[in-house]
Amino acid sequence: MLRRIIGWVVLVPLCVALIIFALANRQLVVINFNPFAPVDVLPPGVGVPLFLVLFGMLLVGVLFGGTATWFAQGGHRREERRYRRETERLHRELEVARRVPDRSALSPDDFVQPN
Repeated sequence: MLRRIIGWVVLVPLCVALIIFALANRQLVVINFNPFAPVDVLPPGVGVPLFLVLFGMLLVGVLFGGTATWFAQGGHRREERRYRRETERLHRELEVARRVPDRSALSPDDFVQPN
């Protein structure tokens, strides 16, 4: 319950701040990916609201960060799979060992020696 309250206390003001930011930055900007082009010779382009550019860059950053984290945790996931396989193998061995009768209760005459 405390986690939910803290989430609301943090997320509601953050959402309000993002909405205010978007409303305050509605002016149109032209996007250019050539940093060496002179500013006075830029071809006319289509204007995009500034908040869309910033939110788009934020989204791209989150996607790149998530992808980098996923690749960085590859070794951990590999080890986890190995541990899971080993645990399953040990559980199977334990079940087999539980099904085998207790040999300490048998006499030496109960064992058959192959010729």
